[in-house]
Amino acid sequence: MVYTKRNLPHLYFEYGIYFVTFRTCDSLPKNMILELKNDKYTKDENKARKIFKKYDDLLDSGKWGNINLLNEDVAKVIKYCLHYPDSKEYILICYTIMSNHVHTVFELIKNNKGLDKIMKSIKGITARESNKILNRSGKFWQDESYDRLIRNEKEFYRVINYVLMNPVKAGLIENWRDWKYSYCNPDYINFIQ
Repeated sequence: MVYTKRNLPHLYFEYGIYFVTFRTCDSLPKNMILELKNDKYTKDENKARKIFKKYDDLLDSGKWGNINLLNEDVAKVIKYCLHYPDSKEYILICYTIMSNHVHTVFELIKNNKGLDKIMKSIKGITARESNKILNRSGKFWQDESYDRLIRNEKEFYRVINYVLMNPVKAGLIENWRDWKYSYCNPDYINFIQ
């Protein structure tokens, strides 16, 4: 187990199922981030869930920053980079690409290079390729990702549903299966409500 902390605490285990959210660098204005930081990280599950919900609701609103992730070519790069480590570093369970953030769930497999290196690779490649596609340069992703070790079966199925229902909750579609920027491993598709 490795514990690191920058703005967010990160608890990394060699194995386990992780829920990870990463967002574009301009997806939230600084004043909103500072306001949310005042809530501070807590070990209280309910409070942590409420803080995450505040962040996610702000991201889902799409009011800030570019919505570059819904560019068809950018989304293809992200999809490719999420699928590439599947069966090499992790078992990909599901993901949803939103306009300015990505939610994913995966299970680390034996001899993986570690969650921090996996995410650095995914974000590095997608940033470089997305900048080329969009004919821009500079920072693309927010430095830190939100990551959470899924602790039990109830949480696991709740998180899968949360990820896949995100575009429905945001009012973009009525049925999660209609969102072309989502994926669910066929082994888990029966657990979605």
